Amino acid sequence: MHIIAIGWMYVVLMMSISEASPVAGVMTFILYGLVPVALLLYLSGGRKRKRRRIAEQERRAAAASAEQPATDQDDGRGQQPPGAH
Repeated sequence: MHIIAIGWMYVVLMMSISEASPVAGVMTFILYGLVPVALLLYLSGGRKRKRRRIAEQERRAAAASAEQPATDQDDGRGQQPPGAH
């Protein structure tokens, strides 16, 4: 995917160099080059961002479960649940 973006940026750079004025060249480079390539790379990286976000959530959940104190377990000295006689 990156080779396509690099090739397209080369084409756009050549187009912008051949423009009549520097302002037109800059606008050509931005509107035909930077914006579409940025959009393309952002959209193509969606799966990677999703996998990274899920892995981060799993890591946080594992860290939170490891930090829970052992006092949640019944050691036999507490109250019995309702209905248990």
